[in-house]
Amino acid sequence: MRTRFQYMETILTVVCDDGMDIHIPDGVFEARSIIEMKIAEDPFFGITYDPYPVSKRDDPLIQRMCRASELAGVGPMAGVAGAVALRTAEKLIEAGSSVAIVENGGDIALLSEEPSAIGIFADHPVLTDMAFLMGSDHITGVCSSSRTVGPSVSLGNSSISTVFSDDVILADCCATALGNLVKDEDSLQGSVERIGSIDGIKGCMACCGDKVAIFGEIPEIVPADCSHISPYESE
Repeated sequence: MRTRFQYMETILTVVCDDGMDIHIPDGVFEARSIIEMKIAEDPFFGITYDPYPVSKRDDPLIQRMCRASELAGVGPMAGVAGAVALRTAEKLIEAGSSVAIVENGGDIALLSEEPSAIGIFADHPVLTDMAFLMGSDHITGVCSSSRTVGPSVSLGNSSISTVFSDDVILADCCATALGNLVKDEDSLQGSVERIGSIDGIKGCMACCGDKVAIFGEIPEIVPADCSHISPYESE
């Protein structure tokens, strides 16, 4: 089944087994509670654009956000959407769902042995009505950042920057980092090579102007009608 769930700033599109949607709030509330408690303890965590040091005193979810921020060279909140998507997918799987595809503002945690088309929503002529064909027997991540689509902050000029990793939070942080690095068409190839070379990253893609650059391994790109879906949703 396919459903949407919204709580405050969190707006999810979720694909899971029938009846499993009752477990979606468990993941959202747990992740948000952990992150909000950290921000209450140290407001700097919630606003810095710089890497935040890992502390063994923190919840494992916060530690993962911090490690990802250090690898990507961005603030830990660059991984917040991926963290919420990941924890929600984990809760669905723990409850017995055989499928868990959780999209949170362009950041996706995916477990689906049957390949699904993950729509690419980009203000770019080459990527119109295209999708990634993705399947996985474990949770994997596909996360995107854009200067022109969505509310997330991007300091670069990429129409879309997408990163693939089995570490969803790392993919989220690295998508932000990639988007920040792409300033123009000439910087595309160097940017994807830099991010794609980070340990734990499978591959990445970015586009700017009329050009698209790819580094590493990315899923098959297939034609798809994406006009009826929100940015980055699975079909």
